[in-house]
Amino acid sequence: MSDLQARFEAAEANSKLLPARPDNPTLLKIYGLYKQATQGDNTEKKPAFSDIVARAKWDAWTTRKGLSSDDAKQQYIDLIDSLRDA
Repeated sequence: MSDLQARFEAAEANSKLLPARPDNPTLLKIYGLYKQATQGDNTEKKPAFSDIVARAKWDAWTTRKGLSSDDAKQQYIDLIDSLRDA
């Protein structure tokens, strides 16, 4: 297992132990980076306009299109670390 993968998995575990619940835009950023890191570019069908939550998640993931898995993992790690230290 690479060092980056180990740090990503640690950040994933730490994301459940944050001292405070992040605001919704931050949660969407976490979600988008996680999906990009683990699944790559979004190829899912765009949710209906009326499904606000699914649409926000879809948009959060799609905005990271083209970001490499390693870059997404590093950004995810950095974000979780910053939230832990806040």
